[in-house]
Amino acid sequence: MSTRTTAAGPMPAALQYAEVSVPGVGVGLVAGVFAAGVAAMAGLPAVQIATIAAGLGLPLALLGAGYCILLALGTFGVGALGPVAFYWLAGFPLARLTDQYLVAAVLGRDEVLREPLLSFLAFQAMLSMGFAIGFLWLHERIAPHMLIRIKDHNPVAAGLVGRYVSQATALEERRATATRERAAKRGRGRGSP
Repeated sequence: MSTRTTAAGPMPAALQYAEVSVPGVGVGLVAGVFAAGVAAMAGLPAVQIATIAAGLGLPLALLGAGYCILLALGTFGVGALGPVAFYWLAGFPLARLTDQYLVAAVLGRDEVLREPLLSFLAFQAMLSMGFAIGFLWLHERIAPHMLIRIKDHNPVAAGLVGRYVSQATALEERRATATRERAAKRGRGRGSP
């Protein structure tokens, strides 16, 4: 396992990846808290609200950490929705199924799902696209700021910061090129008879 020496000593690679995964964990936990808020507004009992928060928030936090690690490893492109959508197409239904099982167990219910398993998973798969968009949006607002703060002692974060900078530079170059092309077209359009 590779290490990086810091003022506090060597930093194991596993710790570097764990530190980089914090934004994904945070987004997953926020989703669990949001689900608990919706459950509270629906007037569900406190034990069920807490179970929903944990039953959904913890699996989403673990999957969020997995996303960050895969992002750091280069499996996902920075800000790329397609791969994230496929990731959550599998992950979100599994998190929801975990949530349903935990709620049933805590409340002592024999029936976990009110519909057939495949129907439940198909519906959750449809919802996963919305979650993927929200997850990516929130992650891309949080992660770069955190990565900049930790890049000096975490080489995994430094690599990700480099990828974010490269992406921002490429986007800026594309915008500048498009602006020049529009200006040139307008200039040619005015010179026409």
